[in-house]
Amino acid sequence: MFPKFIQLLILLVFFTPGSSKESSTTLIGKFRVNKDLLLAHFDCKTDVDDLLSVAGVTTILSNPRFSDVRYHVVAGAYGIQDGLYVPANELFDTAFGSNWSDAHENFEKALKEETAIVMKTIEKGGNTWIAEAGQSDFTAALIRNIRKAQPSVETTKRIHVVQHSDWNESVTAPDDLNYVKENSSYNKIPDGNVIGNGSPGLKTDEILNLKKYISDPRVLHIWNMAIEIANRYNGKDNRYKNPAISKGGLDFSDVAEMCWIFGFNNIVDVKQFFKEFLSSKL
Repeated sequence: MFPKFIQLLILLVFFTPGSSKESSTTLIGKFRVNKDLLLAHFDCKTDVDDLLSVAGVTTILSNPRFSDVRYHVVAGAYGIQDGLYVPANELFDTAFGSNWSDAHENFEKALKEETAIVMKTIEKGGNTWIAEAGQSDFTAALIRNIRKAQPSVETTKRIHVVQHSDWNESVTAPDDLNYVKENSSYNKIPDGNVIGNGSPGLKTDEILNLKKYISDPRVLHIWNMAIEIANRYNGKDNRYKNPAISKGGLDFSDVAEMCWIFGFNNIVDVKQFFKEFLSSKL
């Protein structure tokens, strides 16, 4: 039998709160990798920049540093704006596999799928981070579902919404925008279309040779697919004509929100974005 002081030492070593692997937390910026959930909501209406933002999100998530990040994506999470949708199911399939839902095709099905994922995250003690690559109407429906299912959940502490665009806010149904602001932790960050304002400036008119920056064949394939589909629909049938993309440049400004979540506000522009996330450093 061990002396009492040795027994006490054993108890302190093995049973002190925070000493177990389960209680440890890996942070990437604000995101707790072992607990939290990342959601990306794309409107895809009518600006084709969302397609390049899909490629930008894939670039981040393909980096080994983010291999354990749990995520889900929604396409067709648009608001009250006019104009045609940009169909790109093959891009979402290639980029995200089964980790995406199609709210354009079936809003209620997409909402049910994502609600279940968020509820599971909440039950396990995690928070949800939503990057709004579009409007907040779908997010409002999601939060209403959560509050209806679990009225005791403090969604202002458990659901964090990140928005970078004044225009996206202006074409969200006003009641939905107010609801999201009142019932989530709502974070409005500087616009990702601009360089030097505190967010990464992820838009450029410059024509870049992507092979120079992207060595991962899967990531390069997704970028090429995104650009091809974007060029196919850019300005077509009265859709918005994205000026940077029409010049052969890039616009994935919505990805500034994910950079904010993960703590990469120091990124200045597109070239630095590629340099940061296409390296293999851990």
